Amino acid sequence: MKADADPNLIVYFDGRYMPLRDARVGILTHALHYGTGVFEGIRAHWDKEQEDLFVLKPREHYERWNRNCGILRIHVPASAAELCAITVELMRRNAFHTNVYVRPLAYKSAERVGVSTDDEDAFAVIALPFGEYLHSDKGLHAGVSSWRRIEDNAIPARAKICGAYVNSALATDEAHACGFDEAIFLNESGHVAEGATCNIFMMRNGNLITPAVTENALEGITRASVMELAQRELGLRVVARAIDRSELYVCDELFFTGTAVGVAPLVRVA
Repeated sequence: MKADADPNLIVYFDGRYMPLRDARVGILTHALHYGTGVFEGIRAHWDKEQEDLFVLKPREHYERWNRNCGILRIHVPASAAELCAITVELMRRNAFHTNVYVRPLAYKSAERVGVSTDDEDAFAVIALPFGEYLHSDKGLHAGVSSWRRIEDNAIPARAKICGAYVNSALATDEAHACGFDEAIFLNESGHVAEGATCNIFMMRNGNLITPAVTENALEGITRASVMELAQRELGLRVVARAIDRSELYVCDELFFTGTAVGVAPLVRVA
């Protein structure tokens, strides 16, 4: 889904609340040229009966974001609790009565040419109405991408670094051109890593299996929640291990997980 934002939407930028139309960065901003930013994605679900928004694990997302920012030496001058309060205030000011996607973004903000980084950092939090990212009510079709997942010792996949998502953009573009809903990445060792924008699980021989995070997969918060619920509520044995490509074609079930996709079943893989 493409979520085109209303320019009157209230966002948190440069330390204050303002309309989206006024939140701008310069064309020489370091992160624009070199991808030196770190983002997060947080979902809030609207409950019609209670007429309220329920935010999914915001503290965990913000704590992960802060840790990941450290990889690029980006300092976010707000605690997880303060960031949660900003998020709630954005929802109040925008008076959302629908599902919402929250996008925190921290970035190197110096306006100059030169790849070396410095201590000029900035951050913003945007909340906007957001429906289904992948329409999975009839199941998804996925294709194994010819693009390989970037390696952790090149750009850490676990960190949601802005520049790393060129990797996902290339794989997604290829998948759509081939008629698929989403791409599946293999890593350089040929093992399954994840979807282009989500984690992946399979059921095989009664076990719920997902790639270990050392396979260059995101340390997904939805992934962790599914693993916990599968063990606690369904009594399933959950295994994090390397998955061969051929297992995608012989397993019993496959599904994606992620903040944007939720839990989305796969019905065809090529």
